[in-house]
Amino acid sequence: MDQITKILDRLLALHPKEIDLSLGRMYRLLEALGHPERHLPPVIHVAGTNGKGSVTATMRAILEASGKRCHVYTSPHLVAFNERIRLGTDGRFVSDPVLYEALHRCEEANGGEEITFFEITTAAAFLLFAEHPADVLLLEVGLGGRLDATNVVDRPLATVITPVSMDHEKFLGDDLSVIAAEKAGIIKPGVPVICAAQEEGALATISRQAARNKAPLEVFGQDFAAQEDQGRMAFQDEDELIDLPVPVLGGRHQYANAAVAIAALKAAGMLPDGDTIARGLKTVNWPGRLQPITGGPLHDLCPQGSEVWLDGGHNPGAGVSIAQFMGEQEERAPRPLYLVSGMLTTKDPIGFFRPFHGLARHVGTVPITTTTTARTPEDLADLARCAGLEATPFQSLDAALADVAACAAKDGEPPRILICGSLYLAGEVLARSGLAPV
Repeated sequence: MDQITKILDRLLALHPKEIDLSLGRMYRLLEALGHPERHLPPVIHVAGTNGKGSVTATMRAILEASGKRCHVYTSPHLVAFNERIRLGTDGRFVSDPVLYEALHRCEEANGGEEITFFEITTAAAFLLFAEHPADVLLLEVGLGGRLDATNVVDRPLATVITPVSMDHEKFLGDDLSVIAAEKAGIIKPGVPVICAAQEEGALATISRQAARNKAPLEVFGQDFAAQEDQGRMAFQDEDELIDLPVPVLGGRHQYANAAVAIAALKAAGMLPDGDTIARGLKTVNWPGRLQPITGGPLHDLCPQGSEVWLDGGHNPGAGVSIAQFMGEQEERAPRPLYLVSGMLTTKDPIGFFRPFHGLARHVGTVPITTTTTARTPEDLADLARCAGLEATPFQSLDAALADVAACAAKDGEPPRILICGSLYLAGEVLARSGLAPV
């Protein structure tokens, strides 16, 4: 076991719960560390249920195209913990030695006190962001917003709220307006808020919080928008119309994500000219989100000519977006669609699977080997059936893909395969396919 794994295991054991939303422990540790959160580069703070990573990746690509150095904090990781911390000094994921030193300093400063894994690792990220030069920090919320460990930043350049969906109800509440209130907890007095399109109750909640804080609010579809126009993307707000290339990330929802990213950079005073935005949009990379898998050991298990997609989306809102994309692929080139899915016990499989009713021919449910909180294949298959889908449990990803191959042989046509339902499963697929993020 390497040094990073050992120290991460020790930090994970510092609190009996993986999630315990509070800011008190975070403030205590930051004080012991000399308050690195007060010495960060200018921050753009991003909350929401779906699309946080895509919006952040798009902002990073545009900023880097303009020559800016970006620190980036995202979670969870797909294969290696280092993916969570990107240092603007060289634009790469933090190296093992630099990460270990920061984690070790936090462990010593914490002195064995109770603290969650996300809190202490976020403190380590803040240490690194404060001590390495950059022009901006793109800071993604871990869970919720109001009591998230990242919400110790007093005055960001802008705050962003991506689409709010039902997720993590145990911690955030079982009503969309209540969840939206938690997300809106990152709104700060006088700081611009860029908001994706929301359901009515969620938008009303976010609007009230912005008004209470006298924070200027811009909403997708009201104050700015983006749409496809003759094979291009047109971004428009009250000031201008910008002709841009279409998003390189798959899915109709990426037009809205790109628009939110552009509007956020504009609100933060960091939006470059149109040519630079276009260059940046062509380089956006966010693995595990409607990512085509075109080779590797797992792809080799699929029938010849198969179209294989990978997505880590895991809640009802993600299910809608992914199913819409798969429907568009069906219209473009009809093929039988097979889902191979693993999910965590904290997620809503029925809500995730329901948009695939009438679109997916079959769901093969599989275990996830990299977490102890995954649903059993049998349980997940039962829930997929509750969503109106035919489903069969399998004891491995390989076995599920072999079954697809057998079905495809009977069909006589190459299938379209979507591996989905969990970022943990997506990470496993990327690692086995030799496609770990770099």
